[in-house]
Amino acid sequence: MRRTTGSRFLGASAAIVGGALLVGVTAAPSLADDGHDGQGGDRDGRTAVKHVLLLSVDGLHQKDLDWYVRTHPGSAMASLAAHGTDYTRASTPVPSDSFPGMVAQVTGGNPGTTGVYYDDTYNHALLPAGTTNCVGAKPGAEVAFTEAADKNQSSIDAGQGLSGLPGSILSMTGTPATLLDPAQLPVDPATCKPVYPHQFIKVNTVFEVAKKAGLRTAWSDKHPAYEILDGPSGTGVDDLFTPEINSNAAAPFTGDWTQDNLSTQQYDGYKVKAVLNEIDGKDHSGTTAEQVPGIFGMNFQTVSTAQKLPTSDGLTGGYLADGSTPGPLLSKALDYVDASLGAFTSELKKTGHAGDTTIILSAKHGQSPTDPAALKRVDDGPIIAGLDAAWTAAHPGSGDLVAFSTDDDIMQLWLNDHTQAAADFAKQYLATHTAAGNTVSKAPITVQASGLTTIYAGAGVATYFGTAATDPRIPDVLGIAQTGVVYTGGTSKIAEHGGASADDRNVPILVSAPGAKHAQRIGAPVETTQIAPTILSQLGIDPRALQAVKIEGTKALPASQR
Repeated sequence: MRRTTGSRFLGASAAIVGGALLVGVTAAPSLADDGHDGQGGDRDGRTAVKHVLLLSVDGLHQKDLDWYVRTHPGSAMASLAAHGTDYTRASTPVPSDSFPGMVAQVTGGNPGTTGVYYDDTYNHALLPAGTTNCVGAKPGAEVAFTEAADKNQSSIDAGQGLSGLPGSILSMTGTPATLLDPAQLPVDPATCKPVYPHQFIKVNTVFEVAKKAGLRTAWSDKHPAYEILDGPSGTGVDDLFTPEINSNAAAPFTGDWTQDNLSTQQYDGYKVKAVLNEIDGKDHSGTTAEQVPGIFGMNFQTVSTAQKLPTSDGLTGGYLADGSTPGPLLSKALDYVDASLGAFTSELKKTGHAGDTTIILSAKHGQSPTDPAALKRVDDGPIIAGLDAAWTAAHPGSGDLVAFSTDDDIMQLWLNDHTQAAADFAKQYLATHTAAGNTVSKAPITVQASGLTTIYAGAGVATYFGTAATDPRIPDVLGIAQTGVVYTGGTSKIAEHGGASADDRNVPILVSAPGAKHAQRIGAPVETTQIAPTILSQLGIDPRALQAVKIEGTKALPASQR
């Protein structure tokens, strides 16, 4: 649960296409002379790749892909795997949240480099949203790059004012920065102006690099705040389609689009249609002729909600008791994603782009726990209230210690007292107090150490993320959750993401380049940050044009087991 109160680089169904998926292969270079060529193999006599279609499926684990390919041999995923390279030990960054996860894929950088630690964070150097007189204003502000930044978060068009919604949503603007409410954005004390997401990210993106190379770019995601993918220039993505997922869903559904899995599928379907329009040489709306983008794709939410919801549409969510086999709701969600993949591959073949398009399938994050018996739902509210009470008892008149927290299956605390001593106090409290929770069957339990296994404080957090202790973006306290702990009130979730467990981080990276005739499985550890230089390598663009690649030395994905 996220509430406002007052890794270092880690390791790391239908509509399917029969026969070979893609033909040809890239001749593009990767990092100079590093022995890898970004999936291209040798560089002789190959068909040049002109397009990269990136598909990011929230919640998808490597074991989900393995299960689906094994049990659905005629599926689009199986076809992709049969003509692609499957990196079976791929890891997301920590925190394994959507924002750092997606940013990693398109920059090549971890949070310590990109400055992006979560979608909803706190910054000790910025001023609160709505500040208009910055002289003498006290720094410290929530940075909410979520639906909260929309002009109208209740509407799927985020406040654009389209009529006929949701059916008309494809008419939504491709420049969603215009749909963010400046009054909801943190303020830069130097300029006294709102900080937009694209101004917050510290490094450039593949979209910016591709545009400089003369290519068109497009992407579809879940909030207008994903204009962060535009990069510091603010112009990286030519066509950015971002219907608001946390808006009110259309009848017969109630709540937002994530609260029923069929509703989520309907929502994802708008983005699927946008990508199909782009394959057809149009903008996302399908009304304007455009070049097929050099880099394009979308994020899926359907698998994620099927993993989180206890039940939906009469089906049980999550996994079976073995912790590996998708249950009925998740199985159907995987069918939906597979059908969408099949529609993309079919359209690429129909339009003649199967021979010049590389497809990359991955995920921003996994979901934890997959074993239902491991679930421990813990309300973080009493934990933070107890910490604040202990602090004020020891420091009369000081006020609450916690300024802001982001807790899903990780705990990140930003403190009003931004000192090592205060961080150490919080660490000691969290490590020595129990917390109440409940299991998947709603039975009460008690967890030790606030549900955490490891707690970093102050300078220890900076060391973990590989950044300076003076970095105003990093949390003052970082807690790695025990296996199965999800910070949430009530019983409405059976899984979450954000943490450092294998269930959170072990996502697939499956790359199918034109001409790949055989399946290849590479078991060497890789990271999703390596997707970014691989995308550019496929297109014949030097990955060193990415600032994070130069900073971290991120290599393109290996073409073969070394």
